[in-house]
Amino acid sequence: MLENLFEFFNYWFTNLNSIPSLFKIGTSWFQIPPWLIVLIAIATAAFFVIAIIWGIQAHHRQVSSGREDLIGKTAEVKTVINPEGMVLIQGELWTAISEEGQAEPGDEVVITKVDRLKVWVTKSNEVNR
Repeated sequence: MLENLFEFFNYWFTNLNSIPSLFKIGTSWFQIPPWLIVLIAIATAAFFVIAIIWGIQAHHRQVSSGREDLIGKTAEVKTVINPEGMVLIQGELWTAISEEGQAEPGDEVVITKVDRLKVWVTKSNEVNR
């Protein structure tokens, strides 16, 4: 079997001149123009530069969602808060603890602190004083 394979390649390489020029390596059909290589290299370098810049900018931005983003937002009281109740924040129900006084359903409160799954709130008119 190996002898047949050896004979095939031996014949192939000795008769390279009889192969049509379309299949020869080094003909113009397989050559890439230098301007195309330069264009692809520039486009690739630009892609990586932009990707790195955007990555660095995203890394330096502060968190804009989650618990840290809730502080200072207003919430609607759903159950009486005296001192604990429920508030609606961005479509989610949270357990709330009032820092001062009582809040009735429908009142607006401002979130002052977030700890695990509880928020501390004050009435919005108390914050604006």
